[in-house]
Amino acid sequence: MQVEIWSDVVCPWCYIGKIRFDKAVATLRNKGITEPINVVFKAYQLDPTAPVGSPTPVAEAYAKKFGGSDRANQILQHVTNVAAEDGIEFNMDIALRANTIECHRAIHWALTTLGASAQITLKERLLKAYFTDGLDVGSREVIVQCAHECGFDGAELNDWLSTDAGYEEVRADLEGAAMRDITAVPSFVINNQFLIPGAQDPEVFVNVIEKILSR
Repeated sequence: MQVEIWSDVVCPWCYIGKIRFDKAVATLRNKGITEPINVVFKAYQLDPTAPVGSPTPVAEAYAKKFGGSDRANQILQHVTNVAAEDGIEFNMDIALRANTIECHRAIHWALTTLGASAQITLKERLLKAYFTDGLDVGSREVIVQCAHECGFDGAELNDWLSTDAGYEEVRADLEGAAMRDITAVPSFVINNQFLIPGAQDPEVFVNVIEKILSR
């Protein structure tokens, strides 16, 4: 089974959805299902217009987008509470809005250089960097440090990011989302046929996967 997950590093529901999907896979394993489930992350940008190299507080960005600080705080507190229920620590008061193009390039590098498990590891570290640690995930230095913390060769990644490598593949992911009419993330595409939109409860993922496997 091939699962392609379109998501962005600065998307709260993408982090929540990843953790819930992980729980679903664990449930399937506990139920004795041994079918390989190969996960690959695909690039999606919630805000491709976010400036590169100029991070701003997320609270400010949300206030502009949603009509004021009160509404922004309500939204941020809501996702923080939901994340906590899934065991994720959100510190949205220190989160920094950033352009994620370099993150997606690094995530692609991890996949093609080190494999799918490495891609997943780096993806989750970058999510934590943004939502928990308040780091500027648009910064190449931060991305390389995250890769180093994952046990990867940060110097190799830094050299790779210094070239134009990965841009074409990231653009292909973005175009792939448009071709599939994916306009919100996370979106889980199974075997290039079945689309599960949003950060569903683990039970939903379990039920859908079981139905697909029973066919």
